[in-house]
Formats: sequence, C-alpha cells, structure tokens
Amino acid sequence: MKSKYYLTVLAFVLTFSLGMYAQVNKGDLAPDFAANNQNGELWTSKDYYGKKYLVVYFYPAAMTSGCTKQACSYRDIEKELKDLGVEVVGVSGDAVKNLKIFEQEHHLNFTLLSDIQGVIAHKFGVPVSDGGTINKETAKGKVELPRAVTTKRWTFIIDKNRMVIYIDKGVNPMNDSENVIDFIKGLK
Repeated sequence: MKSKYYLTVLAFVLTFSLGMYAQVNKGDLAPDFAANNQNGELWTSKDYYGKKYLVVYFYPAAMTSGCTKQACSYRDIEKELKDLGVEVVGVSGDAVKNLKIFEQEHHLNFTLLSDIQGVIAHKFGVPVSDGGTINKETAKGKVELPRAVTTKRWTFIIDKNRMVIYIDKGVNPMNDSENVIDFIKGLK
C-alpha cells in the first residue's frame, strides 16, 4: 500500500516537474476545472460552460502592478462584458485570503480563483513556476501575500459550446480586456 502511494506521488511530481501537462489549443474543448473563489466557495466550470462566453485569464500575483491594472481593466468594463454575454474569471496561485484582499482593495466585480497547486494552469498548459511573497500597504494596513505558485499571464476565451476560441500567450495587462472585447464583438 505504501509503495503504491509513493509511486502515485512520484508520478505526480515527475509529470509536473518535467512539464508534461495539457496543451490547450484553439478549437479544443476546454477542460473541466474547479477551485475556491475569493469568498472560499467552490466555483466549478461546469456551472458556466454553455451559458455565456467564459474568459479565463491567468495572472502571476494579486496586488502587483500589472495584475492590478489587468484586473481593474476588466472591472471597468463590467457592463459591456455583461451586454456581450461574457463571464470573467481570474486565476492565480494566490490563497483565498489574498484574493479577498485583492477584490476588496480594488473593488473587483468578477470571480477570482485560487489555484495554489497550479492544477488549473496545468490543465490549460499555462507555465507555472515557484511562488513567492509580496508585502503591500492596503487600506487596512500592511499585509503579507504569499503564493504557492506563479503562473504566466495568458488569456483564454471559451464559447458557449465549450470550445476554446481565443488564446493570448503574450498578454499586455493594459490591453487584455480591450482585446477580449474586440474579439468577441468580431464574432457577432
């Protein structure tokens, strides 16, 4: 029994350390995934597939300048996204606590998912590296924000048929939401 456990753990470690993870391409069905959101509630992709366009954007770390600009740009176009039938989900290696601080500090109005082991990132083929800790001054004082993993900044759009229709692996955080809006408008 112990050897089976160790073999399972070894296979898991080798899979992720050698970079053998899914590679999602345009035209592929999006993978199922689930994680806790900024409120500690379980969020699952199955509840959203087939209902709206789903934007899944991966970002390195909550409360950093580029990630804040990217998140706030999505926040600021909430009405336009809603009118186009778009649901936005931000994914990072931050703990739920960090995501809640991020949401409150910047008045974010969409779901943030905690992918502390990089499982969702691996399902989408997004590169993952070691985490880190940042210290930030917030409205409530100084906070320490550790994260287990750091993901690359990539954005995916999934259509109502669960098909991946857009992938951006070279995301500029300032233009990401605008590029997403332009792409979806081009479909109409």
